[in-house]
Amino acid sequence: MHILDAKRRKLGDKSEPMILVGYHETGAYRLYHPLNHSILISRDVKICENEACDLTELPASKKPIDVKWIFKLKLKPNGEIAKHRERLVARGFMQKVGMDYFEVYAPVARLETVRLLVAIASGRNWPMHHLDVKSAFLNGPLDEEVYVTQPPGFKIKGKENMVYRLHKALYGLKQAPRAWNKRIDSFLVQQEFVKCKFEYGVYVKKGIEGNQLLICPYVDDLIVTGSDVNKIEAFKSQMMREFEMSDLGKLTYFLGMEFIEVAEGLVMHQMKYASDILKRFNMMNCNSSSSPAETNMKLVMNEEEEPVDPTLFKQIVGSLRYLCNSRLDIAYAVGIISRFMSKPRASHLLAAKRVMRYIKGTL
Repeated sequence: MHILDAKRRKLGDKSEPMILVGYHETGAYRLYHPLNHSILISRDVKICENEACDLTELPASKKPIDVKWIFKLKLKPNGEIAKHRERLVARGFMQKVGMDYFEVYAPVARLETVRLLVAIASGRNWPMHHLDVKSAFLNGPLDEEVYVTQPPGFKIKGKENMVYRLHKALYGLKQAPRAWNKRIDSFLVQQEFVKCKFEYGVYVKKGIEGNQLLICPYVDDLIVTGSDVNKIEAFKSQMMREFEMSDLGKLTYFLGMEFIEVAEGLVMHQMKYASDILKRFNMMNCNSSSSPAETNMKLVMNEEEEPVDPTLFKQIVGSLRYLCNSRLDIAYAVGIISRFMSKPRASHLLAAKRVMRYIKGTL
């Protein structure tokens, strides 16, 4: 599948392999994406068969954005693939800046902010709760005028040339994250929360007798902590009345970070994430190593050395870099191999596998 220029970095691959699983009713290919487990159709779904048809009630300056269904696949015990529709998404790469969207930036909490908040709550013995907003991006109202085609399989008979105008965001739109951020920000301000001037991912509400309530949102995940359990429960009830949410209880897992309560306080680690890395790159059964890198390791760029798959190498390095948030012992070795992501060679991949072998022995 060709990767569009807008979604491709300077040194990124121009295409990615997919699996042919059948044909669409239009004759287009149905392709299975092995990484995100979705089904894609090889051609754009047009709004009508005749491109010259009249798009009723659609301004001439506006072109509708195609929408598509994203499917989830699950492997059954007998090897068959079970498919169910998951989400309707807009093909945001068709949007034009200045017409379909303007600002797209949406602030989120930094990982340093999350660690700081957890440290404050742990040091003061405050309870920490985890909330998850269901279909968060569907809550954000749109400021722009955006039209989408009728969803495939749900076109109204006799009105195939009609389109929908969106009043709220849809997954896939460029401005969807910003619309949701504005929505949750306005709600928290209404609840008398004050956004921290230096950490934009933290909201604070001060009550009587020195009570405090702290909120740390990261897109659709929220950490809620404070000095008064009753205030926390009241806030959770307010959120559930306003949004469709899941109460995940006490904080145990957040953005790949795991938290375990011990007698001395709270332990933060990434054991599950580290295990997922080993499974993803087929290193779960490898022999462990006593160190993340060889002594006095020096990697160089040798053009005559055998090249390796750059996409695979970037995936390994990117995964290891995120693991460095809790594993400072691998930071130096990961920093060294990060220098060779443009044209990785066999020795660079070997050094990356050495890091994963070390992780295997230190999970």
